[in-house]
Amino acid sequence: MSLFDVYPLYDVTPVKAKDVYVYDDQGLEYLDLYGGHAVISIGHSHPEYVKALSDQLQNIGFYSNAVQNPLQNELAEKLEQVSKCKEYQLFLCSSGAEANENALKLASFHNQKHRVLAFKNSFHGRTSAAVAATDNQKIISPLNAQQQVNFVELGDLETVESILKQDETCAVILETIQGVGGLDEACLGFHKGLELLCEKYNTCLIADEVQSGFGRSGDFFAFQKYGIQPDIISMAKGMGNGFPVGGILIHPKIKASFGLLGTTFGGNHLACQAALSVLKVIQNETLMSNATEMSAYFKAKAKSVSGLKAFKGRGLMLGLEFDVPVSGLRKNLLFNQRMFTGSSKNPNLIRILPPLTIQKSHLDRFFEALQVELNHLNIN
Repeated sequence: MSLFDVYPLYDVTPVKAKDVYVYDDQGLEYLDLYGGHAVISIGHSHPEYVKALSDQLQNIGFYSNAVQNPLQNELAEKLEQVSKCKEYQLFLCSSGAEANENALKLASFHNQKHRVLAFKNSFHGRTSAAVAATDNQKIISPLNAQQQVNFVELGDLETVESILKQDETCAVILETIQGVGGLDEACLGFHKGLELLCEKYNTCLIADEVQSGFGRSGDFFAFQKYGIQPDIISMAKGMGNGFPVGGILIHPKIKASFGLLGTTFGGNHLACQAALSVLKVIQNETLMSNATEMSAYFKAKAKSVSGLKAFKGRGLMLGLEFDVPVSGLRKNLLFNQRMFTGSSKNPNLIRILPPLTIQKSHLDRFFEALQVELNHLNIN
């Protein structure tokens, strides 16, 4: 049987990893500056993480969510403590796409509306709010035959209000920092205005923190910079440091009822232990502060990069934009310099999403290698 070929793959076969490094089957060491789309938050094979999962496997590997699991309550309490999101309720699932689908369903159940508003160049996983993010067209959602998604320019409050006043939109879903779309971020006034419009027109505001959450922005959630309070917060990726886990945080104004949401693997014992260990390490090793410090250092180093058009992003969700496509540059960084980086919808942008444990010496190595390859390709 062959694999269904939907992902282009580099000819690299990782066999082990430690902190910010990955090792292939030839024994070569790579600096991981991408972390599997921001999945690796506390570094590969962190000892506390490995111990937590190993200990759990020796006791209970996996139980269904139909029975009591005290680890879910422990995770909810720890998440409230570290995130500072007080009085929210937690629903656990297994991925960012599942988190966003549940968020959209919940919004529709809450206010009995069926349309969704998202923003151009956004990406919300393989969900009903993402299928058209590549071409910004209106789509019919597979989630609900009645549901439609409208895509609006990021920052355009006037168009947002013209849609919300029709009283058909159940939710506005927003990436505070756009990921796949190219790391754009709207201003404070837009976020505050969006919150007020959602309140005015009885529309749920969903903060998609799947990629930017769990400390990556320097705040626990990227939206916290703007002092807003979303109705639903979706999360995944760095939440499990490689273990499949996702979830949504739900404002107390949205009421639960039996059968409202469902999941097969969400909230299992292993997933809870993975997320708990991530939260403990983020807190104990002050990784949010490190993300802020390394971000400032990265930005300062970027000023000397030849041919750089723009620096984008926040925390350790960063991008370097050039005037030319960077696919060749990324390949050279991988095969000549042995460094993993990321791409986006913007063909001229390199994305940098390293573990939050990264240090200045690693960034120094990256910028030295980057300049070598820029010179080699005559990008200046």
